[in-house]
Amino acid sequence: QVQLVESGGGLVQAGVFLRLSCSVSGRTFSTLTMGWFRQAPGKEREFVGGSNTLGKLSTFYGDTEKEDRFIIFRDNDRKQVYLEMPSPKPEDTAVYYCAADESGGRGPRYGRDYDSWGQGTQVTVSS
Repeated sequence: QVQLVESGGGLVQAGVFLRLSCSVSGRTFSTLTMGWFRQAPGKEREFVGGSNTLGKLSTFYGDTEKEDRFIIFRDNDRKQVYLEMPSPKPEDTAVYYCAADESGGRGPRYGRDYDSWGQGTQVTVSS
């Protein structure tokens, strides 16, 4: 069974760099497709982006805005996946979750495509 633990959340001012980390255990990390989701108060869970195992084309995002504003990458040696927000905005306030697709899918974008989830980390961006 895959275990995931997110870290790095907290209260941050708008425009201040923030990096979230997700540590993974229980499975060969390099075979997993990893995803980041978020859920803001009163809103549905939203796909942010992910990282698959296909080398240089390994990152995919929920939409072009997220691709422009967020950076997702992985370190297979450390068994971690990261979500960077170089300039977060108040509307980025949400609980952020990482998830693992054990089938190693190319670009899963829906929660149902993922098998394991972390407990989430709260990100609050103040204006």
